[in-house]
Amino acid sequence: MWWIYALLSAAFAALTAIFAKIGVAGVPSDLATAIRTVVILVMAWGIVLVRGEQKGVSITKHTMLFLVLSGIATGLSWIFYFKALQLGKVSQVAPVDKLSVALTIILSAVFLQEAITIKTAVGALLIIAGTLVLIIK
Repeated sequence: MWWIYALLSAAFAALTAIFAKIGVAGVPSDLATAIRTVVILVMAWGIVLVRGEQKGVSITKHTMLFLVLSGIATGLSWIFYFKALQLGKVSQVAPVDKLSVALTIILSAVFLQEAITIKTAVGALLIIAGTLVLIIK
């Protein structure tokens, strides 16, 4: 079932790039990021409240620390992504942004001790090669 959610994530990420490129035209990229963030904030809290997921949950300091760090990383990623979209072609920015997939594979092995299979390594190397093709003149 996880792969269905992953495919939906990919589809909406693709739409995000297209909508963001159109939306960032004529406004500062940081303002565009801030507007998008408010929309996401309202949507996320709306889902949590409707589903009652906030009830009876205890969040440890460890969990909160890593959720905050993840939020900071997400915010920085979005800020740089919107600036890249404002300056570049979406058909180049979005694929280069997906270099994060290869970086995640490497970091998951280093920090989470996840095994990297040959199949995963080849996929990561292909992503890296594709990124280089797009950015090298």
